[in-house]
Amino acid sequence: MSAANKQTVFSGAQPTGQLTLGNYLGALKNWVAMQDEYDCIFCVVDLHALTVRQDPKALTEQIYDLAAVYLACGLDPDKSTIFVQSQVPAHAELAWILSTFTQMGELERMTQFKDKSLRHRNNINAGLFTYPTLMAADILLYNTHKVPVGADQKQHLELTRDVAVRFNGAFKPVFEVPDPLIATTGSARVKDLQEPNKKMSKSAESDLAKVMLLDEPKAIIKKFKKAVTDSKGVIEYDEENQPGVANLLNIWCAATNNTLHTALDHFSHNMYGKLKVESAEAVNAILTPVQERYKEISSDRGELQRILSQGAIAAEQRAEEMMVKVVDALGMPPRLRKQK
Repeated sequence: MSAANKQTVFSGAQPTGQLTLGNYLGALKNWVAMQDEYDCIFCVVDLHALTVRQDPKALTEQIYDLAAVYLACGLDPDKSTIFVQSQVPAHAELAWILSTFTQMGELERMTQFKDKSLRHRNNINAGLFTYPTLMAADILLYNTHKVPVGADQKQHLELTRDVAVRFNGAFKPVFEVPDPLIATTGSARVKDLQEPNKKMSKSAESDLAKVMLLDEPKAIIKKFKKAVTDSKGVIEYDEENQPGVANLLNIWCAATNNTLHTALDHFSHNMYGKLKVESAEAVNAILTPVQERYKEISSDRGELQRILSQGAIAAEQRAEEMMVKVVDALGMPPRLRKQK
């Protein structure tokens, strides 16, 4: 099926440190599977990262590292458009236009703004407040039909839909109104290994709480061995009363492509130690090839830059087509780039 006959999917991640096992099992693994069914656009959203002060040299490396991780996990530049957000200026341009269609009250209700404001009290900047409008621009710029979302992003997607409907209603239908894409299989809700009632996050203070994609195998074994469980001594799937055990079962199932029924049968010995070690071994089995591929890709910066430039050129062409429609709807003069 050609890209023209497929629905478009857009997603991205911030280059602010390594991705976690949760990012891989909950998102990237699914992105890879989507490439044959959808016209996929995957972005390193570096403009979003600027809401927190970044060291310039570190940011450069983190951008390329994340792009290398994308490719190492299986994103294919021959199947998908892969690029860096800041290399397509239309993202920032459309964000400004959409900010005039976004209400202050809508932005004030965003839970992520409230959470990040608490964490970054000394830098509550306007970009942090208007972050969801830039996210809306990212999505609407490419006539996106579906957006893979987790629970923490549903609110932002709802705002994107509201802004698209508001713009279309004020002028003429310009934007596709995107729907959430919820993975029904192959996805895992990976929780913090030390506080299993929380989502695994790269911002967790304890290194033992999170498994990073590029962690050494020995470090991964150590983290799983120290994972919090309970004193019941029974391996059952009970997220409320045994969240640590449930988390390990979810991880083992996702890493081995087994069902929960199979997991409960396999671990019927009720030995937490074996559950921890086998979960770690299963994770190492899927991450080791990713890490080897990452080392290969990241060692050739020139080729990585070529792939990202190729993706940015393709993305910019599509973005320009949308911006032509947007400025025409608004009554602005024709875009100069049309005259080239």
